[in-house]
Amino acid sequence: MSQHVWQGVFPAVTTQFKRDLSLDLEATARHCEVLIQSGVSGLIVGGSLGENQTLLPQEKRDLVAEIVKLSAGRVPVVSGVAEMSTALARSYVQDCEKLGASGFMIMPAMVYKADREEAMHHFRSVGAATSLPWMLYNNPVGYPVDITPQQFAELASIPNLVALKESSANTRRITELRLEVGNRYAIFVGVDDLALEASILGIDGWVAGSGIAFPTENQYFWELTRAGRWDEARELYRWFYPLLKLDTHVKFVQYIKLAVQETGLGSEWVREPRLPLTGAEREHVLKIVHAGIANRPRLERR
Repeated sequence: MSQHVWQGVFPAVTTQFKRDLSLDLEATARHCEVLIQSGVSGLIVGGSLGENQTLLPQEKRDLVAEIVKLSAGRVPVVSGVAEMSTALARSYVQDCEKLGASGFMIMPAMVYKADREEAMHHFRSVGAATSLPWMLYNNPVGYPVDITPQQFAELASIPNLVALKESSANTRRITELRLEVGNRYAIFVGVDDLALEASILGIDGWVAGSGIAFPTENQYFWELTRAGRWDEARELYRWFYPLLKLDTHVKFVQYIKLAVQETGLGSEWVREPRLPLTGAEREHVLKIVHAGIANRPRLERR
């Protein structure tokens, strides 16, 4: 999986559970098949949206194995790496490489707020444990570690670090990264409601969240940006925007899983400490999702 393959829509897939909260690999695979058929360029399993931290170690490996089998080489399968320690992360990437994963999206070590030196050591060490290409997930909003453009320049000597997911919610970073490191990395936007702005500034891909509930529209919007059809992209974005903002709330997992359920692509069940939405909050999200469904635009591919 060379660097040029890291382009396009790589949706972050939810991990589906049964009502008793046991792992539902079949339902997860069904959703992944719909996403593949929509035209995505890759799949990311076990990310933040995939509730990585609530999965048991063997469940994570079973999930990767199942989706690798489903994909059968049609699209690359990338696994999120969100372990509590550097040693566990190293072990995980080695196991997933044996299972047939195509690459990784590596996050900082969970819980601990690493300083600059510790964060850089973690990424270098985990990246060195695998021969597969990987993406560094920079999300200082969700995980209080920020990798700056200057730090990405320092990491440029790592041959298999080929991409970065920029989720700082600061679109200035895209231009700053291009000025600092040029085209050294494939840059993916990781904040749904900045997808249009980031596309204008020049990105290579999108780790999509909310769009997994509306995969056809999500892919079509991306294609509009690639073709420079900005007026059409802007019009579609205005319909999409309330849905995309479901990705930017602390309960984004519950919000997006509810949207996935309402579009018939999965269920809303989440593992504790998360709980399903109730009351006015649930009704608010349902109103947004149902409005999106009712007003789905007619798409005309060229």
